Formats: sequence, C-alpha cells, structure tokens
Amino acid sequence: MSETLPSEAQPAPPTAAEPGRDDRNISGVPIRLDGVTKRYPGQDVPAVDDVTLEIAAGETVMFVGPSGCGKTTLLKMINRLIEPTGGRIHLGDEDVTDQDPDRLRRRIGYVIQAGGLFPHMTVATNIGLVPKMLKWDDARVAARVDELLDLVGLDPDQYRDRYPRELSGGQQQRVGVARALAADPPVLLMDEPFGAVDPITRQRLQDELIRIQEELGKTIVFVTHDFDEAVKLGDRIVVFDVGARVVQYDTPERILADPAEEYVADFVGAGATLKQLTLTRVGDVDLLQPTTATVGSDAAAAVAAAQAAGDDYVVVLDRRGRPISWPTLAELTRSPTIPDTVDERLPVVGMRSTLNDALDTMLAASQGGVVVTGRRESLAGVMAVETVMAAIQRTRSGAAG
Repeated sequence: MSETLPSEAQPAPPTAAEPGRDDRNISGVPIRLDGVTKRYPGQDVPAVDDVTLEIAAGETVMFVGPSGCGKTTLLKMINRLIEPTGGRIHLGDEDVTDQDPDRLRRRIGYVIQAGGLFPHMTVATNIGLVPKMLKWDDARVAARVDELLDLVGLDPDQYRDRYPRELSGGQQQRVGVARALAADPPVLLMDEPFGAVDPITRQRLQDELIRIQEELGKTIVFVTHDFDEAVKLGDRIVVFDVGARVVQYDTPERILADPAEEYVADFVGAGATLKQLTLTRVGDVDLLQPTTATVGSDAAAAVAAAQAAGDDYVVVLDRRGRPISWPTLAELTRSPTIPDTVDERLPVVGMRSTLNDALDTMLAASQGGVVVTGRRESLAGVMAVETVMAAIQRTRSGAAG
C-alpha cells in the first residue's frame, strides 16, 4: 500500500450495519453451576473444588488460568465428557446433571484444536453427523451443511466434498465450528480451539467467531491460555487458580483496570495499559471509503474514478461484494477489465477485530493500512495506520493522566 490513503470516492456497496452488543439476537441459554466438584481417585486435592458460577444467555465467557488449574476439567463437566463427583449443572431451567450424557451432548456444540474432524469423512459428512443422529432427512441436512459452510466463510460448492487432509489448519477449524453449530445448539464449548494455528490465521478465526456470535447469540464457554485472546473475545472472563477457584469473574475492562488480587495482576502481565487497545474494535473508529470495482468491470473507468478521488489504488470486489485485492492504478492499466486475481496476502480485518489485530496485520503485510470487512466478509471500508497510532497515543496520554 502506498502512502496516499483513499478518500471517499465511488461508494462501496452497502453492507448490513454491524449490530451493537445490546441488540444481538440471542439463541443461547444461561448456564448455572452449583457447587460443581471433581475428585479423582487417589488424589487428596480436588481437580475442581466446589465451583458455583452463572453464565448469562448469549454471552461469551472465557476461562483463563495456569495449566492444571482445572479450567478444562470444568468445561468438560458441562457436557459431561468428565462426570462431576458433586454439584449440579443447569442449562436454562433444566438440571442436566443426571440426564443421559449422549442426549445432552447433542444439545451442546463442542470445538477442540484442529476441529477434531473425522479424517475418513468429507466435510459435509462431518458437519452433518449430529443432525443425522437426530434423524433429520437428507435434504434438510444438505441445506444445513451449505448454510453453515457459508456462515463460516467457506464456499459450499468448493468445500463440501473435500476431506480434512485437503484443508489448511484454519479451514479445518472453521469446519469444526460449523459442525458444532450443525444442530443449532444453545451452548457452544470451545477448548483452546485456535491454539494450533499460526498467529494471522488465529486472528482471522477469532474475528470469524465474533462475527458468528454477533449473528447467532449462542452461550459460549471458551478455554484459553492466552489472556489477550480472552480480552478480545470475552464478554466476561473467569480467572481461575488451582482447584478452579474463581479469583475474579468480570468484564475485560474491569479486570484490566482493577485486578481483584495480585495474582490476577500477575496473570494479566506487563503492558496492561497497551492491552486497552484490545478493548477498542475496528468498528468503533471512522473508516475510509475507498474506490471500488467489481471483477470483470471496465478497468479504465475504475482508474478514472480513483484518480478523480485522489486514490492511488482500487479495492477489487468479487461478485458477492467481498474484497479480494487492492491493485495500484499502474497495475490496473495493464488490463482492459478488472482481474479476478485473489491476493492471498491482502491485509484484512473484521469490524469486531481489535486495533491490536489491525496493527499486527499491517506489520505482517508491510502495509500502511488494512481492508475492513463486515457481515459475510463484505467490504466495510479501509483503516489507516495513523488511526491506530492515534489510539496508542490517546492510551498513553490517558495512562499518564
């Protein structure tokens, strides 16, 4: 990207407004844990000791804490992959502690690292497993598979008949999320699902999860060892100590600003002030509207529109309004029509990405800005590096004050 950033020119195609946190559709149910305990034979200290916790419907709650503190054990007791030795578990108004575990798990989505896909099954078969168990007819299953592939950003025609070995790590994880959502469960459990992918793919998967949650409003419980991930994704964060002792259960803003104990402050780590950048979303700042052109349209007209607007590049959109490249005007003059070339290194973030994500993406791509996408990856605008730098300066000034 050159130094000259686009001014408002040919308007980008209209996109659905990004919903605020308060007007989301909510399809999840509350979770209540009452005195949940797990004791393993031969161990004097419980792995999970008398945990009582309430999670609101439609919220994403992050479980963080040191290795061995019991956070994953607690997560797995919610869907009874691990049976509690004491306490009660409620989904909504229903006590599921003594319910048949297999029946319970069909009502709870579960996502692990690498998606946990069956390698001998196609993508479509993997996603359709639970609906098949629930006796859905073939047409309904096929329609649901295509709907979910589209939801997680994978073209159904391109991916439904592939096998997991033919997918990248990020694509496998997207399929894993689609499979967990297949029967439209109210609760989604995620056990460090993005821990095995590279940082850029991880950031994009996080963005995808935020976007999906904005649409669906599930109740999500997510285990992570990465506090930055917890701040980015969580409506609330639970900080655990050994035995799954709840040290602090609060919003990311409150935990960063007012750690309950020295233990929490140590867990948050250095740079808490700059972590405030993780609380600011790309959708919270003003975006620039670039000159756009659709694949196959007249290149000369796009160049003229960009020149008139003072832009030195054009954001190329596919026929669904999704950005695929941003060639310079010099590059566009070499072709009579807008090419359909997909730039694999195009720096892209979502509206719910953090300013930290935006800066990391710019640096990784050696660019002075990023393309911002909204619903279903449609173009929302462009963010310049100067916007991020101004936010950093404001954060530093606020800390000094």
